[in-house]
Amino acid sequence: MKDLFSRQSDLYARYRPTYPTELFDFILEYVPMRRAAWDCATGNGQVASVLSDYFTTVEATDISEKQLAEAIPRPNVHYQLSPAETTPFEAGTFDLVTVGQALHWFDFGPFFEEVKRVSRPGALFAAWGYELLEISPEVDPLILDFYENIVGPFWAPERKHIQEKYRNIPFPLQEIPAPEFAMVKNWTLEELGGYFSSWSSVQGYISQYGENPVPDLIAQISPFWPAGEVITVTFPVFLRMGRV
Repeated sequence: MKDLFSRQSDLYARYRPTYPTELFDFILEYVPMRRAAWDCATGNGQVASVLSDYFTTVEATDISEKQLAEAIPRPNVHYQLSPAETTPFEAGTFDLVTVGQALHWFDFGPFFEEVKRVSRPGALFAAWGYELLEISPEVDPLILDFYENIVGPFWAPERKHIQEKYRNIPFPLQEIPAPEFAMVKNWTLEELGGYFSSWSSVQGYISQYGENPVPDLIAQISPFWPAGEVITVTFPVFLRMGRV
């Protein structure tokens, strides 16, 4: 599993969008027993903190110490450093295993074997991701050009799995059909720029060229975004879910 987010862990915690309530409502419909959940690649604990409202205990793991240092504290959430494919958990522990915007970084075969090992019979596995944001017909092409042509060479090859909505990732579970969802944020132009700066590809660009390409993009967007105005930003969310 790759760690591409430790460097910008503070930006990641501050600007990453939060997942919609409807996503969790749908997943939890399929989890009648809510004793223990594992949120794998938890990052700053965004998902684990939500699950803490529904489960007696939540184990949350990540390979980034810096990300875990930004994690949201909850009394029934235990954060620890661990790779996705090899964990310290006992067999048959979890009723739910979740992965938010991270499955594409894993070694799929060993990871799913670990999911099967630590899950109770009939447990649910849910992995989701979000696509490129949508704002308006004027702004979206500018963002797409930035995504593909400016920082495009700095995306890791695994990024293709997001573009394919995880359709081509091996899924050795009894799959449950799932709808698509949407994350909706109301952001200022400054917040939008903060989000772009949290991209791993932007950090790669900065490492190579010594400058941040985001201000140029924001300058292109600014004619369509009045100063100080809050505008709706939408992220399409896809989900793959199955029984262990």
